[in-house]
Amino acid sequence: MANKLIVSLSPHAHGTDSVEKNMYGVILALIPALIVSFIYFGLGSAIVCCTSVLACVFFEWAITKFIMKRERNTICDGSAILTGLLLGFNLPSNLPIWIIIIGALVAIGIGKMTFGGLGCNPFNPALVGRAFLLVSFPVQMTTWPVPGQIGINGYIDAQTGATPLAIMKEAIKSGDASILSQLPDSLSLALGNSGSFGAGSLGEVCALALIIGGIYMIARKIITWHIPVSILLTVFVFSGLMHLANPIYASPVDVLLSGGLMLGAIFMATDYVTSPMTKKGQLIYGVSIGVLTVAIRYFGAYPEGMSFAILIMNAFTPLINYYCKPKRYGEVVK
Repeated sequence: MANKLIVSLSPHAHGTDSVEKNMYGVILALIPALIVSFIYFGLGSAIVCCTSVLACVFFEWAITKFIMKRERNTICDGSAILTGLLLGFNLPSNLPIWIIIIGALVAIGIGKMTFGGLGCNPFNPALVGRAFLLVSFPVQMTTWPVPGQIGINGYIDAQTGATPLAIMKEAIKSGDASILSQLPDSLSLALGNSGSFGAGSLGEVCALALIIGGIYMIARKIITWHIPVSILLTVFVFSGLMHLANPIYASPVDVLLSGGLMLGAIFMATDYVTSPMTKKGQLIYGVSIGVLTVAIRYFGAYPEGMSFAILIMNAFTPLINYYCKPKRYGEVVK
């Protein structure tokens, strides 16, 4: 007897998920990392994050109302707030306010609204804004204050320092593995206590806080484990093999805990709009991001490769979705 699809009469049960619920769920998961950034960077962190969030919300409201002329504005769905927060997490705490505003305009205006708004953008908007600022203002975007200096006006007079990723890059360029001895220990990297080193962007300061946020999102089923775990495992294996082959490459644990790897793997690569739909596609996507990240870090011009790896794979997401299609509902498998 052939199976029949039975549809009951209304009312039907509905899921509790919504755009607003998931967006604010991700924002809630970012709170531990946000608190740590306030502790380490003080007022500078608050200025960068608040400016970025307010600018993103304003530009989405203005573009929706005056350029796209839509009656319903989307600023309350949480997506603009999340974009602003993630953009802020990708910036140093001493960045001038006017540069932050430019980044927000590019993230929302070009990275999101140009394509029609939420659900239509092919690239992660926050990373579009970061990439634009990194290319346009390389000096300001790569000057890293040392944590623990609470100041005003974006740490204009604060002490700056090289990041652990810069030390790793220097060891590779010089071929001198002894340079890696300058790195903080793994526990310090996990907790954000980088000593006299620059800590990098706001969201890079504490890997443990990001992991806590990731566990919360997986437990609440806001995201699945496939993308973050595949990225982190690939980076660990690839960098571990490189370390075994030549000690000028840092240990895989240090590689995992340094830079924006945790932030990108947990909060940015998992973006609903720009990542694949199927579990198989997500694994392919995650492994590819992991390989590209290590390749850019080791062989590219930049010490960090996470942002560019995610943007590159964002472009391949439609292709991955095409070849990794989910089964049709009710389809008979022969």
